[in-house]
Amino acid sequence: MDHARIDLPVETDIAASLSAIGITCIERGWLSANNILLQGDGPTALVDSGYATHAEQTVQLVANALQSRPLDLLLNTHLHSDHCGGNAALQTAYPTLITRIPPGQADVVTDWDPVALTFEPTGQHCPRFSHQGLLTPGTSLRLGGLDWDIHAAKGHDPHSVILFQPQHRVLISADALWENGFGIVFPELEGHQAFDEVADTLQMIEDLDPRVVLPGHGRLFLNARAALERARSRLDLFVQQPERHRRHALKVLIKFKLLEWQSVSEATLLDWVTSTPYFKLAMPPAASADRALAGQWLDDVLQELVRSQAISRHGPTIFNC
Repeated sequence: MDHARIDLPVETDIAASLSAIGITCIERGWLSANNILLQGDGPTALVDSGYATHAEQTVQLVANALQSRPLDLLLNTHLHSDHCGGNAALQTAYPTLITRIPPGQADVVTDWDPVALTFEPTGQHCPRFSHQGLLTPGTSLRLGGLDWDIHAAKGHDPHSVILFQPQHRVLISADALWENGFGIVFPELEGHQAFDEVADTLQMIEDLDPRVVLPGHGRLFLNARAALERARSRLDLFVQQPERHRRHALKVLIKFKLLEWQSVSEATLLDWVTSTPYFKLAMPPAASADRALAGQWLDDVLQELVRSQAISRHGPTIFNC
């Protein structure tokens, strides 16, 4: 494959230009992270595997894209359930697959601790998988036909990494940068200060000066500087009003669960909320200790989600929009 530098000047040409250098972005919905497939004269690699309920679909999408080629490597930018939920299915489909994960949680993956991996605290699930290597920041990997640099990207998750291809200035940004923001800053929900880490990661991305960004969710985009400006504006708001970040995070977790369920009774949703540790951490203390107050709090949050057209309510049933 010819890896002469390819310019990416027009948004409509992004996919074709990336394909010419062996990069395919399989854009998913918000329940599953985007899958980035890398092909060339080196090992074939997939970055992130989506959510568990989409695992069968993920395997089929990857097989269709690879045609008859094997999948050699599976890389997880971080170990949130929407990025690694398809790992087990891919490992079954490709028995010689080597899975690499960021350092920091290797032991809890080996021992399989769903609490430390945040699956249980967020009310989500992920089938058990194994790993055979690490994605160590400061090192590089040959993926497909290109060399990719691994960078630590703390903030959204303390162990997250992003991948940068310096020749073509292509960034796989995971949840560190989206076209309109970034992922929930989960350490903040646990009482650990991490907004500064988000700022550091955004500055690192600006210093890399990517030409094209492949985010964990949403479409590919070219204008990284504009995205960084929007992300910093959002971060400033959260720094000034951390309670807004907490409330935003809880709404996102509810919306994520509805993407999985599609519809649910309000009583069942309240049961889920009051038994999910992250809600107990982030909702008002009085509500976390009293089911009736929790119900009032949840009703208020659901009204906000209805106003934003993220959900709809018909009688006692809540629907994803």
